[in-house]
Amino acid sequence: MRSAEFDREQVLRAAMNAFMEKGYNKTSMQDLKRATNLHPGSIYCAFENKKGLLLAALEQYNQDRTAELKDIFAAQSSAIGGLKAYLDSIVSECVSGDPTQTCLSQKAINEIAQQDEEAQGVLSNQCKLWQSFMCDVFTQIGREGSLEGERSAEQRAQSLIVGIYGLRTYSQAQKEPKVISDIAHQLLIDVCR
Repeated sequence: MRSAEFDREQVLRAAMNAFMEKGYNKTSMQDLKRATNLHPGSIYCAFENKKGLLLAALEQYNQDRTAELKDIFAAQSSAIGGLKAYLDSIVSECVSGDPTQTCLSQKAINEIAQQDEEAQGVLSNQCKLWQSFMCDVFTQIGREGSLEGERSAEQRAQSLIVGIYGLRTYSQAQKEPKVISDIAHQLLIDVCR
C-alpha cells in the first residue's frame, strides 16, 4: 500500500481548526476531508482514525502554542512583562469571537479526556509542560523582585493555569472585552501576590 503524500503540519493545522470550530464529537470525517483536502482513506492511512488525527493535531497544537509562548516572552524586557503580554494575548483570543481562536487542549479536555485514556495522557503531558514553563517564568519574576508572599513558583504556575482555564470558560458566556481584560489583569496581580 502506498502512503499518502501531504504536508503533515498543514494538514494537522487544518484539522486543529476544524476541531476547534466544532469540537471533536461534532466534527465529521467529511468536515475533516474538506478542512484537510485529504480523502478519508488517506486520513485513515496516515492517522488510523479520527481520534488518531485529533491526537496528532493536539501534539502539533502544543508545539505551535509553545513556540508562540516563547516568542511572546522573548519579545519582552522582563518576565513580568512577558506574563502580562501572554495574558493580553489570551484576552484577545477570548474576545475575538473566532472559534479557531479557542484553546484546542481545553476543548479536548472538556469533551473527550474523561472518556479516553490516551487523549487524557496527551493532554496531561501538555499541561505538565505548560506548568514547567510557567514555573520557570515565576522563578525569573522572583529574581526580578516582582513577587510578594511565600508561595512557590509551582503554586503560582498552578494558580495561573487554573485562572487561564477559568478565564477561557467564563469568556464563553461573558463577551464584554473590558470584563475579560479586567479579570486577566486581576489574575496577574493575584498570582504575583
